[in-house]
Amino acid sequence: MLKFENDFVNNLPGDAEKKVYTRQVANACFSFVSPKVTNNPSLVCTSNDVAELLNISASEHTSEEFTNLFSGNLLLEGMQPYSMRYGGHQFGHWAGQLGDGRAINLGEVKDCDGKFQTLQLKGAGLTPYSRTADGLAVLRSSVREFLCSEAMYYLGIPTTRALSLVLTGDSVMRDMFYDGRAKEEAGAVVCRVSPSFIRFGNFQIHATENEIDTLKKLADYSIQTNFPHLGEASSSAYENWFEEICQSTMQLMVDWMRVGFVHGVMNTDNMSILGQTIDYGPYGWLEGYDPNWTPNTTDAQGKRYCYGNQPQIAQWNLYQLANAIVPIIGRTEALEASLSNYQQGYQISSNKMYTNKLGLDLNDTKSNQELIDSLLLALQSSEIDMTIFFRSLSSLNPNKEYSLGEFKSFVSPAFYSLKDLDGEKSHPIIQWLKKYITCVLSQKQNQQTRVELMNKTNPKYILRNYLVQVAIDKADRGDFSEIEKLLMIMKKPYDEQTEHQSYAQKRPEWARNKAGCSMLSCSS
Repeated sequence: MLKFENDFVNNLPGDAEKKVYTRQVANACFSFVSPKVTNNPSLVCTSNDVAELLNISASEHTSEEFTNLFSGNLLLEGMQPYSMRYGGHQFGHWAGQLGDGRAINLGEVKDCDGKFQTLQLKGAGLTPYSRTADGLAVLRSSVREFLCSEAMYYLGIPTTRALSLVLTGDSVMRDMFYDGRAKEEAGAVVCRVSPSFIRFGNFQIHATENEIDTLKKLADYSIQTNFPHLGEASSSAYENWFEEICQSTMQLMVDWMRVGFVHGVMNTDNMSILGQTIDYGPYGWLEGYDPNWTPNTTDAQGKRYCYGNQPQIAQWNLYQLANAIVPIIGRTEALEASLSNYQQGYQISSNKMYTNKLGLDLNDTKSNQELIDSLLLALQSSEIDMTIFFRSLSSLNPNKEYSLGEFKSFVSPAFYSLKDLDGEKSHPIIQWLKKYITCVLSQKQNQQTRVELMNKTNPKYILRNYLVQVAIDKADRGDFSEIEKLLMIMKKPYDEQTEHQSYAQKRPEWARNKAGCSMLSCSS
């Protein structure tokens, strides 16, 4: 089926201890491990597009061999599974050694373009980095990871991919909100796919432990494998490498903000050197526009990782990466410049992104900025669904004279409380719409071009938490059809798909405070 390479373990120092038990590991990039043999694995869902990327045929990915391989029950000849060692800052504090606590890398395979992809099982069992946990995953969190990995890809946002979702046939004990109400849940494994799963924290652990030779080997390997255009290892190559990481991370933040995605746990061990979205835990999507919203119950008080903080937190994380690689560069000027470039580049790219969301002329920067700033304030005046509001703007006719009642009808599908629109006085969002129409008319753009740009920038469908929870509830009853349906709908998030209109509506009231819809933990 697949031919696995072992490039990572063949080129980097590994853990000398072969016995798998939780412990502190020194001066190593990885530890060899084996997935836990499961009781009765069964395939829940496969991403056909990822299977095609990996040259896996339809008959292969529906086979028993496929299910056994991606549950962890089958190791192919030559495979050397391993878990990576890394550290990280969690909620702003250095947490020491973390590592792949429930992820096991199977190795690298060539995709249809001849590029290497690493295949990783999440929830496949104990590793030296599992700390006090068991290395396993449950169905609900695995459904969320599987679906969101693919949904983000189709939104055009850099992300790890998901090949498969497999039930293990085993039960796993979990306390979802860490409140003493643990219960047994169905175990599951997701196969994640990426050119690299190296994180900022991979470098931090070596720098913190003064393992400079290993730090350099890892940086050299990263450049050689994923940034070969930077050439041979040197101080300038490391600096150029960091600049590229800064720029890809910056663009990722612009994309997250564009679609209202909130990662929920932006620790440095959850930041990819490829500028990909990685580690789908307590994520969520803005429904009512609120820059202070976070889906993570652990972050409910501090809101460190709320929607509005994400760009600056990414820069803070990059600063920690810069500190980690200083020992192999010996100077800081270029790194400081890259961090400054991040901030400047984000502002420029963010302004362009919002300009495209509004379908405005990129050259009219002053008028556009005033309109963007006033909109973001108006959106906070009531609970207004971000996705529905921005998508609806393309259907606003700038040549029509709207009455107050017509404006109310236009925006009402995005309002969670229609009482906010009562009364004769115009709501701030309606006042803004009047300014917007005036601006659009003054810029005299081609209407069709404007609408096409807006509909390519503003998705109609996002993977709302309540939609996933409905799929999880059905899956708990043995019905996986909703997972398949969501995967199909989210493949075309910018298309109208009128037959699936109900999946584009605002969150129902029953989901406002329901676990899994609004409240999520790192165990979710």
